[in-house]
Amino acid sequence: MKLLLQIAALLLLISYSTQAQTIKRVVFLGNSYTYVNDLPLIISKLASNTGDSLYYQQSTPGGYTLEGHSTNPSSLALIQQSGWDYMILQEQSQKPSWPISQVMTDVYPYAQSLCNIFKVANPCSKPMFFMTWGRKNGDSYNCANWPPVCTYSGMDSLLNLRYRMLADSNQGLVSPVGAVWHYIRDNFSDIELYSSDESHPSLNGSYAAACTFYSLIFQKDPTNITNDYGLDPDYATRIRQAAKLIAFDSLLKWNVGVYPNPQPNAQFQHNQLLDTVYFTNNTINADSFIWYFGDGDSSSVVNPRHHYNQAGNYNVKLIATICDNADTIIQIIPFAVIPDNINEVESISPIVFPNPVIDNLNIEFDRIYNINSINLYSIDGRFVSTKEDVKTNSLSLDLSNLYRGVYFLKFRINNQNFQYKVVKQ
Repeated sequence: MKLLLQIAALLLLISYSTQAQTIKRVVFLGNSYTYVNDLPLIISKLASNTGDSLYYQQSTPGGYTLEGHSTNPSSLALIQQSGWDYMILQEQSQKPSWPISQVMTDVYPYAQSLCNIFKVANPCSKPMFFMTWGRKNGDSYNCANWPPVCTYSGMDSLLNLRYRMLADSNQGLVSPVGAVWHYIRDNFSDIELYSSDESHPSLNGSYAAACTFYSLIFQKDPTNITNDYGLDPDYATRIRQAAKLIAFDSLLKWNVGVYPNPQPNAQFQHNQLLDTVYFTNNTINADSFIWYFGDGDSSSVVNPRHHYNQAGNYNVKLIATICDNADTIIQIIPFAVIPDNINEVESISPIVFPNPVIDNLNIEFDRIYNINSINLYSIDGRFVSTKEDVKTNSLSLDLSNLYRGVYFLKFRINNQNFQYKVVKQ
């Protein structure tokens, strides 16, 4: 008995651990700011340290721009895969700090293009923009032509602004690495974030970036991380504290939860033709459907058809889902057993000819009747054409523009339903 209790406790612990683990799939598009020190690997190691998992792939050629990624076959192949939770976009280190007119032509269109491509394959996922940092002493290369980038603070403030604009315009998140760096520079000046070129990150800098990304990707407190990744333990502790204060404690500021996944709006119509009810799905924003027909049967077809065994009123339910968001609609569907091509009341005997028909289909009655509507449907239940409020003893329908095939003609006179199978040649 004691052994059984120990096994049960172990299984419970394993179950709890599995439930607590978070697994994220992330694709990185960037350049050397991402691949120096292998930033994705550091994030993965820090995630493992807290019991989480990061699966990632990357396309990070040196000096690459978002424009380059927008036509790069490897980058495009990666983001067109489904199943990603996030796409990380990192622009060339200087371009987002340029004058806004240049940014609008040289950066924004390519960010939008990549986001659009990504969302086709991953409609429930988000782009995340890698806010980079100002160079240690500003951008000396562009300083003469664009004075705002002559200093670190000027360049960094522009990068901060532009990455947040990029995220907002693409309904994405921001990983505020540059903002975390700024806090560390202001408060922990003994921690060197830059490599010798005063542009690329040192291992301290990449660790700060990794703690920031951990906060955004997993939305968990980075101070729970105990892996110092070979850094001075004091440096690592303070870096994690900075990431918590700037990133994790202000997730809403970086758009976490600001742009929810699409919400479905379930809608449908129905038509009874002979012994079958055809359902037309008019739902907005959904990619999976479950129908319950009210008689015990169900279907996951987008536009189903259903035959009821007996007349009656049936509660038909449609549940439409996208990105774990669902909407439900219920309609009462009356089903009547209708004779095929005849009416059961004594005097109304319309004649429909010719059938098969090539051009004009004629309908004649023995006297003048008020017909509320005359509707024509395709064999799969789709509405084709109608005539409303007709008072006549004969009329002609022009079918010359229809494709060859089988159609159904449906009209009602004096509470009698008439349905005819029409063959268009």
